[in-house]
Amino acid sequence: MIKKFSFLIGVLLFGLHQGQQKKEQLQKQNAELKKQIAQINTDLAKTRSESKLSIAYLTSVNQKLVLREKVYNNTQKEKRFIEDDIYLRQLEINRQNKELAVLRKNYAEVLVNAYKNKGVQNKVTFILSSKNLGEAIRRVQYLKQYSDYQDKKAAEISDAANQIKKSITQKQNSVKEKENLLLNQQKDLATINAERAQKEQLVADFKKNESKLTAELKQKQVQSKALEGQIRAIIAEEIRIAKAEEEARKKAEAEKIRLAKLAAEREKARIEAEAKARAEALERERRIAEAEAKRAAELAAKRAEEERKRNEEAARAEANARDEARKVAAKKASDEAAANAKAAADKLAAARAAEAALAKRKEEEKKAAESKAMTSYGVTTAAGSSFADNRGRLGYPADRAGQITHRFGRQPHPVFKNITEENNGIKISVPSGTRAKSVYPGSVSSVLANNDGTKTVIIKHGSYFTIYSNLGSVSVSKGQQVSSGTPVGNVAQDFDGAYTLDFQVWNGSTPVDPLGWISY
Repeated sequence: MIKKFSFLIGVLLFGLHQGQQKKEQLQKQNAELKKQIAQINTDLAKTRSESKLSIAYLTSVNQKLVLREKVYNNTQKEKRFIEDDIYLRQLEINRQNKELAVLRKNYAEVLVNAYKNKGVQNKVTFILSSKNLGEAIRRVQYLKQYSDYQDKKAAEISDAANQIKKSITQKQNSVKEKENLLLNQQKDLATINAERAQKEQLVADFKKNESKLTAELKQKQVQSKALEGQIRAIIAEEIRIAKAEEEARKKAEAEKIRLAKLAAEREKARIEAEAKARAEALERERRIAEAEAKRAAELAAKRAEEERKRNEEAARAEANARDEARKVAAKKASDEAAANAKAAADKLAAARAAEAALAKRKEEEKKAAESKAMTSYGVTTAAGSSFADNRGRLGYPADRAGQITHRFGRQPHPVFKNITEENNGIKISVPSGTRAKSVYPGSVSSVLANNDGTKTVIIKHGSYFTIYSNLGSVSVSKGQQVSSGTPVGNVAQDFDGAYTLDFQVWNGSTPVDPLGWISY
């Protein structure tokens, strides 16, 4: 039973360890969330004097409220982990008390037995009553082990008592931690209620000024629509010019290719004629070599046959000095014929190799002539823009981090539900003094002056365009080449008092969501 209970306690303690790890993770998350809340409070303190009733301000308050609620929820979870910790600590204390009771009971029995057999006389008698020396030695060892066992049991009782004290202290610490957590949770709840009231007051202020803000917003939308018309016209003109330039380039390229091909064909014809004359000469040499090789081979065969017959005759007749001389002369003639046949065969192989090399060299010279003609006439291959290859990796369009207050596409107004906004890009609320910067190398297509006194910069990146609107001042000019990160101007205040950058990405004449392109 005790073993089963100990196993159950072991499982619960393992769960306690896991809970402790999760509790530490929650504490780390809360610390990070509180840092973000502190940063939002700092930003709000800076913009409070600048913005009257801005969506950026309301968005920051909303974001802060969301973070506060996350902290509160994490605290709730942490409280449950602490309660589990207290419960498991109590179970551990109960188990340790039971084990201590067993240890004390066993030790009491040991002490009773020791008391009954106490006295030096009894121990001496116990040893002296041994049958022999070996048994006496074993009895001495037994008495020593029995004494050590008593000491060990006393130490176990002391350790168990200390463990109980430690467990009680840990439980008390957990209780205090829970009490402190509850106090902080009450403070967090009060803060959440206060910030929720602040948000409701801010929304109420929006409602009070609904007619004025709606009029300003609609005026801004009219201006944005007019600006969009200008942007579309500029991009359409850029596309028209680029198309005309591309057609002219293609036409000029086609003419260059035509002239280059004519020059290449003439050069190929010359190479073909020279190669043909050389091939005919090589063919004549090869035929002569073939004929010589054939004659040499026939002669060598004839000489070899004569030599064979002479050898047969010499074998039948008695050899004499004259026969030997004729035999040596015949052998010499046969060897010469074989050598001539080999030389003729080698000459034929060389003639055939020369013909093959000529054919290969002819093709190589014709390709080289075509390439040289294309190069001399300036025929090139146009390279496309790599802007599209960097989708999702483009730079951030400002030199200081900001908060996105308006997203791409058709979006309902966060306060006035009867108003819908159509955004060709995103709007980023940034601190005062922030500069917009180019997200990718390109050339400045245009710098526009808007009706509300702000400026817009359009940068061309091949067939793509990036647009930076609501700039108070501009630091680039039309036709200027810019790099990634080049400042293009300072972000200006919007009609609601917030400093807002309107950033757009266009693929030709179609706006696309910038969040799919920049590394945000």
